[in-house]
This record gives sequence, C-alpha cells and structure tokens, in this order.
Amino acid sequence: MAASKRALISLSDKTDLEMLVKGLAQQQFEIVSTGGTAAAIQAMGVPCKKVEELTGFPEMLDGSH
Repeated sequence: MAASKRALISLSDKTDLEMLVKGLAQQQFEIVSTGGTAAAIQAMGVPCKKVEELTGFPEMLDGSH
C-alpha cells in the first residue's frame, strides 16, 4: 500500500497560493487547510479539506492571529 501524501497549508499572504496548490495537486497530495486559505483553494477548483474536518475541533480564534 502506497503512503498517502498530505500537505497542510495556512497562509496570510496568498500571492503564490495557486501555483503552490496546483503543483501539490498534480503530485497527488491531499491538501488540508484553515478557513480563509481553504476557501481560496476551493475557489480555484482544487479539492481541500478543512483542518476541523480532520481534528473534529473548530479553528482557534476563528483562524485569525
């Protein structure tokens, strides 16, 4: 059984986000992200799981810092 590849992405500056996630998707990474970044990734048409889907807990401070 092949090992799964997973990338956790959470960025405040999303300037090169599209290049990053599309490259990871081409390499068959499962992308996991936080709220605002996850929304941006999904808007690009790239599948993305939210961190809270994996942890069962909401983001701390609603993802803000």
